[in-house]
Amino acid sequence: MASIFTKIIQGSIPCYKVAETDDFLAFLDINPNAKGHTLCIPKKEVDKLFDLDPETYTGLMEFSRKVALALEKAVPCKRIGMSVIGLEVPHVHVHLIPLNHMEDIRFVQKVALTPEEFQALAETIAKHYRG
Repeated sequence: MASIFTKIIQGSIPCYKVAETDDFLAFLDINPNAKGHTLCIPKKEVDKLFDLDPETYTGLMEFSRKVALALEKAVPCKRIGMSVIGLEVPHVHVHLIPLNHMEDIRFVQKVALTPEEFQALAETIAKHYRG
């Protein structure tokens, strides 16, 4: 059965897209820890990070770096944190989270945005993305 992320890749579930290549997709987390919380995923559905083939693993890290640089320009923060946990969805995903406090990375506090705020934020980050 396809993961929710595969359904997003296929277009059957909408997302607030930030960046996309032939192999990877970045979109805003709809239950964000902080404004700008972005997920980077390979289009190939693999459950665990270290089960990725070396080329996809390296490609995901480079894609995530480029998205993080765009995110840092679009959302004021002290730095961009990165987390790879992946227990919720059986599809590799990198969390990029704008950090101002350590609590921002703990997945305890959440922020709420309207659909319009999500869309505007995705567009702003996308403008800074240099693929």
